This record gives sequence, structure tokens and C-alpha cells, in this order.
Amino acid sequence: MPGEPLIYGRGLVKQFGTVRAVDSIDFAVERGEAFGFLGPNGAGKSSTMRMIACVSPRTSGDLSVLGLDPDRDGARIRGRIGVVPQEDSLDLELTVRENLYVYGRYFDLPRSELRPRIEQLLRFAQLTERGDDRVEPLSGGMKRRLTIARSLINEPELLLLDEPTTGLDPQARHALWDRLYRLKSQGVTLVLTTHYMDEAEQLCDRLVVMDRGTVAAEGSPQGLIGRYCTREVVELRFGPGESERHADKVADIPERIEVLPDRLLLYTDQGDATVEAVQRRALAPVSVLVRRATLEDVFLRLTGRQLVD
Repeated sequence: MPGEPLIYGRGLVKQFGTVRAVDSIDFAVERGEAFGFLGPNGAGKSSTMRMIACVSPRTSGDLSVLGLDPDRDGARIRGRIGVVPQEDSLDLELTVRENLYVYGRYFDLPRSELRPRIEQLLRFAQLTERGDDRVEPLSGGMKRRLTIARSLINEPELLLLDEPTTGLDPQARHALWDRLYRLKSQGVTLVLTTHYMDEAEQLCDRLVVMDRGTVAAEGSPQGLIGRYCTREVVELRFGPGESERHADKVADIPERIEVLPDRLLLYTDQGDATVEAVQRRALAPVSVLVRRATLEDVFLRLTGRQLVD
């Protein structure tokens, strides 16, 4: 219905035995936006995506996808969405064009409709010249573009992307971002998980940061930076073991200080003024860098720097 979220979750829970992977989270995805789930490993992102994709039933709570209940209408929802999994599941022995054709037949698309749609998707994915090549020798970026093209064979209203650019080189990542921008401009709603903070800043209109199965924060990338971080960050690099020794000498200058093994991070709204104040303390860092605060700073503040297994 007009005005209703395309996806709506309230008190959503997913439990595996005694482990609560998703712990009563609330979120809403509006039609036509790009929405992200960010979080460290084990935060509950993929479990949430699997519930939205109707391949894993929720334990409790409310969930609506395309205005339908996944428990009752899973097949109808799956017919109207596209899914790009973390790992490419292409048939390596078939050609690029054959992969699209076989997948399209899963949706009972007639051949007369399927053939022109395949050619359109090959152009979209910039794979027209490789259409008759087997998939196995393709580069990682080409395989990823093919996986996205395959997910669009049923012309979905909603596209779910789980870590869409993991393992790709920078050129392939940017090429994929361009394809996703084009989809969004065509009205396709995007929901993605990602470990790349620059990717989230580039693609997402809004996002939630998840940690240990709960939502730690929600908002636009710039809104989250403004709420949880300063405008700039000054990085002072010192020799091994020296940063902790110098921390007390500058702790009163920034709004917040973070001590890392090889550097100090000074969070401030006035980077140049902070550097001048540091210089007056007669410190001699190996290097000084003033940069704008990023979503990665927010992410690390909310979820911590410790690895989670």
C-alpha cells in the first residue's frame, strides 16, 4: 500500500537453540531506498537477511515484506524479490547466457519473454561480449555482475545483497556500485549487508548498525557521523610503544582521544587548531594526518575494535 514500508520488522527474533542471533530488533525499509545492515561477524546481519528472503522462519516478532507475511506468503514474496548471496552459486560449466536462461525458467518465464530479457541483462552487466563464454574462467568481478544480473531475471521490486563486493578489487567494486546506482534510479529497493564502510556511505540512504544481535544505531550515514563522532579526526603516529606514553600530554585538547598501539586518534571539530595545540606541547610524532570523520569511526565506536569469533 502507498505510504507503508516495503519491509517492516518489530521485535524480530531469530534463535538457534540457546543462541539468540537476532534479539528483538525494529527496522523499516521504505520503497525505493537503499538500506544497509552493518555489523561485525556474528552481529545478526545475515540471519536478518535470511528471514527477509523467506528462507529462514522467524522465531518471534512481526515481519512484513512487500506487505505480506513471510510465514504464510513465502512463495509469493520469493517470486517478487531478487537475492544476491555472499557466495556466487553460478553453474561454472554453463555459459553466461545459459546461466541466465536456466534461472529464468525457475520462474516459469516464457521463452519469448526470457530471451530479450537476457540480452537486456547482459548489456546491464556489461557482459554482452562474454555471453557465450563459460563462467569458470571469468574474473571475480564478472562473476559478481552475472550473479546480480541473474537476481534481476524476474524483474524484482526488492533486491537483497549479502556482502555484494567482498573479495573484489577496487575497480570491480566501483563498477558494481555503478550497476547498483542504476538499479536504484530505476526504482528497485536495495537492502544490503557490507563490511566496507565506504560502500555503506556511497550506497545507503539509511542503515542500522547491529552488534550482538541488537540494533546499536540507525540513521543516514552522515546523520550517524554527526551523532556519534566529531567532524574531523587527527591521527598522530608515533614509534612502537610510544603512543600510550604521549596520550596524557594531549588528552585535554580534543573532545575524545583513542589510544592505539601505533597512533593516537584525536576526535575534534577543528582539526587544524588541534594540530597547532599539539605542536605547542613540543611532541614529535612521526606523522600527522587531519581527515574527516567517517562511518568507520562510528562503526568502531559502537561495536569496538576487538575481533568477534
